Amino acid sequence: MSWDALVLAGGTARRLGGVDKPALTVDGQTLLDRVLAAVDGAREVIVVGPARRVAVTRPVVWTRERPPGGGPVAALAAGLELVCAPLVAVLAADLPFLTAATVAALVRAVGGAGRDATGAGRTGDDPPWGALLVDPTGRHQYLTGVWRTSALRACLPAAPAGVSLRSVLAGQRVLALPADGRTTLDCDEPADLERARLWARMGP
Repeated sequence: MSWDALVLAGGTARRLGGVDKPALTVDGQTLLDRVLAAVDGAREVIVVGPARRVAVTRPVVWTRERPPGGGPVAALAAGLELVCAPLVAVLAADLPFLTAATVAALVRAVGGAGRDATGAGRTGDDPPWGALLVDPTGRHQYLTGVWRTSALRACLPAAPAGVSLRSVLAGQRVLALPADGRTTLDCDEPADLERARLWARMGP
């Protein structure tokens, strides 16, 4: 089943002092470039955020949330307007150890799901809305997942600016794929970035 990639690369990075977070580097690559490398198998790659120079040679479609800085749900709504594939990978731009293999596993989980799809204590015949990673603490990573495009569009609020992504997606029927702390690391704070740089120096 074909899929598009939607990378959320806006935001203010307040916990990092307001820096341009997607442009921060780990092992010589920007965080955004590392995520873009993991979605090379996508039919289309859409980045929601300010247009910038990237290392990938494939075309990237750029768009902005409305209003700029309106939050992840506003960014998701803006990006979904450009998605045409039946599945879409929704990813943060600050995942230094996301790999193509992990994204492919999420795509397979959604595209091949059947009667074992569960969510919020329910089991049914309907396919799951998506598949996402779960970190070692049991926290669902809503910005590391693959979703059915039609399902995401159906659950978006009419006024998405300032709405919490977790409030929109929590409780939906999803497949949860356990992942280690390295795979699910996102660089929200200076300590996260330093940890990523240390782990990158240590190798796989």
